[in-house]
Amino acid sequence: MTLSANHPLLDGRTAGSPLIAAYRGEKPSRRPVWFMRQAGRSLPEYRKLREGIGMLDSCLKPDLAAEITLQPVRRHDVDAGIFFSDIVIPLKLGGVDVDIVPGVGPVLGTPVRTAADVANLPELDDAALEPIREAVALTVAELGSTPLIGFAGAPFTLAAYMVEGRPSRDHLGPRTMMHADPETWQALAGWAADASGKFLRAQIEAGASAGQLFDSWAGSLGLADYREHVAPASARALDAVRDLGAPLVHFGTGTSELLVAMRDVGVDVVGVDYRLPLAEANRRLDGTVPLQGNIDPALLSAPWEVLEAHVRDVVASGSAAPGHVVNLGHGVPPETDPEVLTRVVSLIHSIEP
Repeated sequence: MTLSANHPLLDGRTAGSPLIAAYRGEKPSRRPVWFMRQAGRSLPEYRKLREGIGMLDSCLKPDLAAEITLQPVRRHDVDAGIFFSDIVIPLKLGGVDVDIVPGVGPVLGTPVRTAADVANLPELDDAALEPIREAVALTVAELGSTPLIGFAGAPFTLAAYMVEGRPSRDHLGPRTMMHADPETWQALAGWAADASGKFLRAQIEAGASAGQLFDSWAGSLGLADYREHVAPASARALDAVRDLGAPLVHFGTGTSELLVAMRDVGVDVVGVDYRLPLAEANRRLDGTVPLQGNIDPALLSAPWEVLEAHVRDVVASGSAAPGHVVNLGHGVPPETDPEVLTRVVSLIHSIEP
């Protein structure tokens, strides 16, 4: 299976864009930058649009999801849109009882903790992903030569929510299950991998020019546990889209010790959080892949001269890698002044690639 001839990667719209060039280790026409969680949160126009609409509902209204994805591209001149959705959307579309509770995060009606619970999970039907395809198509039609990045939650993060039933600081439940009941863990991680893979595939087929797997909670794991109990499921999720030829990015928070293992699941680009200088990340990865990151989100509220010096440091550190897409080392904090983000983008674009 390949992409359709009118896909943005194949019809000339995005293949030569700064983002895709950097993802492929080629020299971009300008330094590419986008921000995680740029779609919303800090933008007043986003908050106005979302008034009275729950998070999951807003993700599943194609026109709304498209508009939210486009807002930061219009405002900041970033080099990519990141599809506005949520990692638990595949669960919701598959028929799992999940909601996003304001101030808490994803909460499941019933946690998944036994072999029977996993056996009873519904399978995500491809037809249920139609609102996702529609939202991507609407977005891509507006983006023109700016690529859209599709995304999915990595299986560990998805499964961690399912076992705990809600967000957790230490993820004891899934970490215990890996060792106490490895067969059940493997079945759950496999289910999550297939759901995430289908979700990502729907986005890339509908027009996304790259895909990113987010492993928000992998930083709670040691390297041995990650390699044995998590990496195979992440590889399985990505197997669902490899034949499409879009560049694939892997990002996790608190994962400095896991970077090599995260690359080894088979990706083109590794995202690095704010804890590790990019030059050191590149050294650990033996200069094998382009990097993405890693401005410290905390500095977005610092005085401009402090932030500017930090951004220039990040750009200099990233120049060691075969390619570099500038990003934050995690998401945009909701209280960020949008003008600061616009100014950061302008600064990055002013530095010769």
